Amino acid sequence: MTTPTTHGTTPERTTSNDISSLSPPVVPLTYHGSSDNEKPHSLYRDIESRSLEDENVSYPEGGKGWLVVFGSFCGMLAALGLMNSIGIYQAYVSTHQLSNYSEGSVSWIFSVYSFLSFFCGVQIGPYFDAKGPRLLVAVGSVLLIACTQLLGICTKYWHFMLCFGVLGGIGTSLIFTPAVSSISHWFLLRRGNATGIAATGGAVGGVIFPLMLQNLFPKVGWEWATRIQGFIYIGLLLMANLFIRSRLPPKPGGSVLPDFRIFRDIPFALTTVGVFFAEWGLFIPISYLTSYALTSGTFSETFAYQLIAIFNAGSVIGRWAPGYLADRAGRVNLMIICLILCALSSMGLWLPATVLSASGEGSDSTILGLTITFAILFGFGSGSNISLTPVCVGQLCDTEEYGRYYSTCYTIVSLGTLTGIPIAGALLEACNGEYWGLVLFTGLCYIISYVAFSWVRVMKQGWGLTKVY
Repeated sequence: MTTPTTHGTTPERTTSNDISSLSPPVVPLTYHGSSDNEKPHSLYRDIESRSLEDENVSYPEGGKGWLVVFGSFCGMLAALGLMNSIGIYQAYVSTHQLSNYSEGSVSWIFSVYSFLSFFCGVQIGPYFDAKGPRLLVAVGSVLLIACTQLLGICTKYWHFMLCFGVLGGIGTSLIFTPAVSSISHWFLLRRGNATGIAATGGAVGGVIFPLMLQNLFPKVGWEWATRIQGFIYIGLLLMANLFIRSRLPPKPGGSVLPDFRIFRDIPFALTTVGVFFAEWGLFIPISYLTSYALTSGTFSETFAYQLIAIFNAGSVIGRWAPGYLADRAGRVNLMIICLILCALSSMGLWLPATVLSASGEGSDSTILGLTITFAILFGFGSGSNISLTPVCVGQLCDTEEYGRYYSTCYTIVSLGTLTGIPIAGALLEACNGEYWGLVLFTGLCYIISYVAFSWVRVMKQGWGLTKVY
């Protein structure tokens, strides 16, 4: 079979605004990959079969698109690297600058950060659809660098809330949203793989920055440790500004306002529910794993700070591998598998570890083994929350409207990120400082998320286990 020829890159779009007929963006019957053998055939045929009803949009599936992936990788390394390090920040400030505040009070700083990181997408996504990513990434870079440079002089609660919670949260959103959305302009058949590669940037940052901060805190102090992180961000965000680009022109007559009418599409509504509960549970281990290790009496202080790096090391593979496999086996299929892994690791590994720690019955080696295994497996499984969510949402809309769909989804999801960490703090206090309550909550969140995504799959493809979706 010969390699199909390519068409021009100027896309044509449908003028239909009928929300009830939403379908995935279309690849023309020409493929821009390097060889026939690289096609994920079953998924390709599924998209091809629906292309007769949609517009003729071509996707490079590579070329300059890989520079966009590199720029997105650098942007996520900075933005999500900060997000994946919140456990280190929370553990440090709660025992130093804010030691006179309760764990629950301190957690609100980081929940506001997480909330704004996703909620701001309600305007950022539609603006991206209309204007592109350049201004968004530039402003986000300024805010994120300002956040890391000002953190060193923060001493009061409101300082941290304003600097980390507000500046850091908005800056993260301004970089994260266009970094994810831009990839969908360049890839369709390889979108899961490309998004997964870019998303590993956040996990790599979650390995590098906690280990770096752990070593810098005792040597140069809080002020210079956070400044050094900011200096690194300057180089990373320069790459993000140079290479994050959109390709498709804005949709004619498009508004920059979110459109909640798209929730009439039941699969999209269920997908949003699934993402909501996954994110509701995700930030609890990220925020409390280090604190648990410090208070359990099993781990040294040094290793307690390294635990979040182990978690993110598992997430490096978890963000890329499911995305790569999803282009062949189905995006929702892989998401379901990863959700099962998160639920099982929470209930079967971390929960027993917390119970044994509280009762004093388990040996240190048993608790250590359970916790480390949990960190690796949950890190791997939860990595799909970042890499697979965008492509799962992308299957439900036209590419030009992707930013609107993604941001509308995360407007709802952001409420979970706002409340998840404080709820975990309240559960910690209600359980008299024992962690089993918040771990149980985490596991239940992932079970509900699994049910929601499974429902989407059944609605779209039926009960057949071998069907790709």
